Order: sequence, then structure tokens, then C-alpha cells
Amino acid sequence: MVGMIGRSLLHLAFLAAPAAAAVAASGGTFAAEWRGWHDARMARLAAPDGWLALAGLHWLADGENRIPGLPGVFVLEHGGVTLRASPADGWTEGGRPVGQRAQPDVLANGARTATVIDRGGRLALRVWDAESPTRKAFRGVDTFPPNPAWRIEATWEAYPAPRKVEVPSVVGIPTEETAPGRAHFMVGGNVLALEPTVDPDGSLFFVFRDATARRETYGAGRFLSAAPPRDGKVVLDFNRAVNPPCAFTPYATCPLPLPENVLPVRIEAGEKRWGGGH
Repeated sequence: MVGMIGRSLLHLAFLAAPAAAAVAASGGTFAAEWRGWHDARMARLAAPDGWLALAGLHWLADGENRIPGLPGVFVLEHGGVTLRASPADGWTEGGRPVGQRAQPDVLANGARTATVIDRGGRLALRVWDAESPTRKAFRGVDTFPPNPAWRIEATWEAYPAPRKVEVPSVVGIPTEETAPGRAHFMVGGNVLALEPTVDPDGSLFFVFRDATARRETYGAGRFLSAAPPRDGKVVLDFNRAVNPPCAFTPYATCPLPLPENVLPVRIEAGEKRWGGGH
């Protein structure tokens, strides 16, 4: 339910209907900046430790855990993980051979790397494989044509105090995040709002789903990052809306949109579904 502050901001959003045009960059500059961003995004996806190389997610049980295809034993005890292996098993950390190692950071074994992740108190071993067939076959991600009209200046409603939100995930383990406010904007005469969480660098992180989902874009939703609000405004460049990691691999633990971030309109910008996936 929108409070008095929210209603006043919605009124401002109506008055700011041409905001997209007001912030649109010149055609040449906009296209060049978007292309540079898109090329960098594709390179990150295709990197040896990118999402296309993610090859395993193994939830760890108390005691000894043997991971198929990986030498050694991963032992979970007292809330921590220890690798028990011999130097002959080929594990390295920071380029140096390791055998038994408590609380490992990023371990490498040939083309594979592994690290421990925490999801709601549950620990898992995440494994990448630089020789992944998915990575090797990658030829990019289709997008809607970049359009400066989808670079929208939204009105920012800061909450009196950041609120805690429980963000659902595809693995059924919610996480508690901090939501600092809401971004109000318009699309095709529809007054809309999105609630972000905050990344460690202070930027805003939006998980949203719109009416293009499933047929044209990833069914569970897409991600969008934005710079922190400035002078009561936040720029939402939907041309840079991206598929979550779960669009590329079944071994990711992606957050899902909050109910208020499911939009009833088509956001015809950003990345489309990849490879006929979900």
C-alpha cells in the first residue's frame, strides 16, 4: 500500500512522463556505449570462471563429502570446510600446490576450480570447468534492439529507514536483504515501481519480471543494476537488463523477483532468452 510519500512521488512520476526522452543520450554515443557494455558482458559470461563454465553445485552434509569427478574429501564440521587431499591429487590455491587445507578460498584442479558458498547457512561446493561444452559453444545472447527511450529516469522514494526483505530463490532458500526505497516510473501510461536491494558497492540491484517473460525473455525474470540515487532520481537503463545466471546453468542459486517487482507491462529492452532455455 502506497503511503503519503509514495502517492506524492507517483504524482511527480505522472508529471515526468517524458523522462525517458529527457535522459536519452545522442544516438551515436548511446549505441557505442551500449555496444562496449554488451561486449564486456559477453566476455564475462564466456570467461573461464564465468557462468557458462559453472559445472556443479554440491550441497555439503556434515562429515565427509566426496564429490564426483573431484579428488580428495571435503569435510564439513563445526560450520567450516576442510579439504583433505594429497599433493598428488593436483589441487592448487593461488598457483601453489595444496594438500589438506582448512577453509579453502578458490581451489584449482586442472581446468576446474571450486569454492565454498553459503546460502542461508547451508554450505555448498560450487565448481567451474573451463572446458565446459556450454562455454565452448557460446555464441552470444540475443537482445532487443538498444533504444535510448528505455533509459528511464525514475523518481526515487527513499524509505524513512531501509527495510529488511526476504528474497526468494530458485533453490528454495530465501536470503535477507536490505531495500532502501523504490523507483517510480512510467511505461506506456502505466505508473510502475520497482524495489531494489543494495549491492556491497552501494549500487542498486533490481530483480524484476515483465510481460515478455517466458516467450521472449527468461521466465523467472531478469536483473538490472543502477547507480545510487542522485537528487531524488535514479536511472533505469533497461537496455542493460540481463539474464540471471540460472538462464545459463542449472547450478546457480538465483534470487527471484519480489511480488511487487512483477510488472504488468512489456519491457522490450535488454537480453532475450538464451539458447531456447527456460
